[in-house]
Amino acid sequence: MLGHEWAVNVLKQHVAGGGFRHAYLFTGPQGVGRRTLALRLAQALNCPQPPAQGEPCRECRTCQQIERMQHPDLAVVQAEQVGGTLKVDQIRELQHSLSLAPYQASYRVALLLRFEEAHVSAQNALLKTLEEPPDKVILLVTAESAESLLPTVASRCELLRLRPLPLEMVQSGLQERWGMPAEEARLLAHLSGGRPGSALRLHQSPELLEQRQTWLDDLAQLLRSKRVQRFAYADKLSRDKEKRQDALQAWLSLWRDVLLCASGSSVPLVNLDRAGEIEDLARQCGPQQAYAVVNSLLQTLDQLERNVHPQLCIEVLMLDLPYL
Repeated sequence: MLGHEWAVNVLKQHVAGGGFRHAYLFTGPQGVGRRTLALRLAQALNCPQPPAQGEPCRECRTCQQIERMQHPDLAVVQAEQVGGTLKVDQIRELQHSLSLAPYQASYRVALLLRFEEAHVSAQNALLKTLEEPPDKVILLVTAESAESLLPTVASRCELLRLRPLPLEMVQSGLQERWGMPAEEARLLAHLSGGRPGSALRLHQSPELLEQRQTWLDDLAQLLRSKRVQRFAYADKLSRDKEKRQDALQAWLSLWRDVLLCASGSSVPLVNLDRAGEIEDLARQCGPQQAYAVVNSLLQTLDQLERNVHPQLCIEVLMLDLPYL
């Protein structure tokens, strides 16, 4: 693990002392290390030859299978896609498998990822297992926050809140552990907002960085375009749900930086590679107009989340963008 030493130490003590809980809830933003920490705990519980109490070797067949999420005693449950819905039938199928004795390992482990996406009926269905867990069963749940789950679910789990790491820690970790050049590590640390998992994902998928550049280039062009060109772009963007979400998030990130720069804030920029463009926009727009654009982007994302007509939402956004 990179960072989160306090959480690692808590879990090591639980495993070493035999006082581990039947259910753990790991919360925090995606990419902060929730799944990695949960997998490390599953390894520590089932490693046949731990080098020390509460520590997995990460080299044996069991640890390797858990690392790949392919162990027969590890059940992984999640929505089919990010932003989808985890259904009650998936929980019922999980409960059936958990009623069986472990096949190879000491414990059966259920890893429920992005559980804030679980339907209310699915969360309610899990309550019975949380209240009366079968013997030799451990539930590991990840979610954005405890508040995004039913209180009855969150209250029955041992809660560990993970927060983004200092940017300097992420940068040095990327350089030392993954051998990244200093400039790339610094940029990814900022783009990820202190989330090591997100930084590694960007490093391993350069097409994501290329797509980000495209979205930001499109935004720069739109700020110099007339209404006809903006509405044509809105029509094109509204047709692809996944792309419009990514585009708006990239724009929001840039305008957040513009607002910080225009306000004279000392908070580090996210889009370091666009610092010159951000400074130009801050001078031209000022803090009030930058705040208005940020607010408009947030409203658009919220409306799209609530299934308001996408083309109308994005057309209104286009009218709110400044003409430069």
